[in-house]
Amino acid sequence: MRRSSLFLSPSAWRKISQSLFFLLFLVLFIKTDYAGVDELNWAVNLLFRIDPFLALAAMLAAKTVIALMLPALITLGLTLLFGRFFCGWVCPMGALIDASRRLFGRTNTLIPEPGRRQLKYYLLFFLLAAACFGLPLAGYLDPFSLLVRGFSFAVHPGFDHAATTLFTWTYQQAPPWVNALTEPVYALLKRFVLPFSDKVYALSVFSLFLLLAVLGLSWVERRFFCRKVCPLGALLALVARFSLVRLTGGSAECGQCRQCRSVCPMAAIDETRAIATAECTLCLDCLTHCPRSRIHFGLLPSGNGRQAPDLSRRAMMASLAAGALAPLVLPTRPHARHADPMLIRPPGALAEKEFLGLCVRCGECMKVCIGNALHASWLEAGLEGVFTPRLIGRIGYCEYNCTLCGQVCPTGAILKMSKTEKQAVVIGRAHFDKNRCLPYVSGIPCIVCEEHCPTPDKAIKFREVEIENSKGERVKVRQPYVIDHLCIGCGICENKCPISGAAAVLVTSAGESRHAGLPSLDGY
Repeated sequence: MRRSSLFLSPSAWRKISQSLFFLLFLVLFIKTDYAGVDELNWAVNLLFRIDPFLALAAMLAAKTVIALMLPALITLGLTLLFGRFFCGWVCPMGALIDASRRLFGRTNTLIPEPGRRQLKYYLLFFLLAAACFGLPLAGYLDPFSLLVRGFSFAVHPGFDHAATTLFTWTYQQAPPWVNALTEPVYALLKRFVLPFSDKVYALSVFSLFLLLAVLGLSWVERRFFCRKVCPLGALLALVARFSLVRLTGGSAECGQCRQCRSVCPMAAIDETRAIATAECTLCLDCLTHCPRSRIHFGLLPSGNGRQAPDLSRRAMMASLAAGALAPLVLPTRPHARHADPMLIRPPGALAEKEFLGLCVRCGECMKVCIGNALHASWLEAGLEGVFTPRLIGRIGYCEYNCTLCGQVCPTGAILKMSKTEKQAVVIGRAHFDKNRCLPYVSGIPCIVCEEHCPTPDKAIKFREVEIENSKGERVKVRQPYVIDHLCIGCGICENKCPISGAAAVLVTSAGESRHAGLPSLDGY
């Protein structure tokens, strides 16, 4: 194959493919939201289920085959056939990196210094070994997790806020003829693009910074992240070495021409014009720009172009050893004995060790949460728990009739449950701070928490007592208390508490179902 027969260059077809797959990503991303029913009809987690790096890391952590992640075998199979086509034609992160480069301006493409682009392979070995031995970190550098977190926590909410602010201003300030134009536009955005409700997220700025860092590094060097960091790209590169169909480079007959080498975004073409299949993402820019049409795409002659990555055996063994030994420090931390009581996991979450191993930090559960209850953890669960979901009752609450978080989880870290099963799950217990609760501290009647309690038999009851109020008067007031075996820890009482600042009713992880029957962290 040299030139397209349909009036477009091969690289133009690649750009069309990137655009279509990025559009598919956006559609699935937007569909990861509540739409009026407790059911998602789209395979919104498809991107993560075809990611072989996340699949391998999760299976090594779980020490079992995860059926939900088996579609990743399709990606590996196609890579064995065509090479790293996924990185150049399908990956939405790659498409965004290429688009940002055109936005920010072009940079020179230089062949990396020896050893520099091997970093991604050493990261791959470290992350896989660490996952196998109990330190799951794969989701921190996976391109899809980085992309979805950045969009979920910052880009989409920011766009929603900007659009709402703009159209609210036009509605309130603009003349009627302007509103006649803007209101239908806002209605379309609200129906097809904007989230069901406005939300806020923990670590939103940090997630956006990481995404912008990935994009900004392309200003330093084209596809910097793909060349030197991406562990998914490293895994696909190792498989692509054995691909059947690939590009073959020029020859000595090309003379002094180095056009192919200068346009290659992955620096996959050396001085002799040989193309390193492991690094080539089949962007086909070289095929398009070769002035003599000496670059071909097809079945590779035996032994041609199958260069192995220039990896140091010592560095590779050091990466594996570091990944295997790093988890040994985990039991030395204080929370290994006493977990943070404010670390409340979503309903259906597995026991903590299994949950951390399977969670890929994709952010899907947090995006789909109706009540805006789930947020990214920081260090509450240790280094290995960053970006994992936790319930923050003061910001949101777990909707009693919602099961969406289990539906979007791509690995089964959060179990998919029926509504009845979910309503029986206990994720924590509520308790009252009598130094802040109005009926206790001031003798002021308040029943907000009990009114919002969703359980059929209310978990919050009242005792009528006579106390002295803040004015020195003796009054009868109903003081709330919690019936532990009825409370499921949904957090709505904490969320709706009318006290400013910290709520007078707090939810902790005490009594959670997922650890029922298991020994406590301190061994008792």
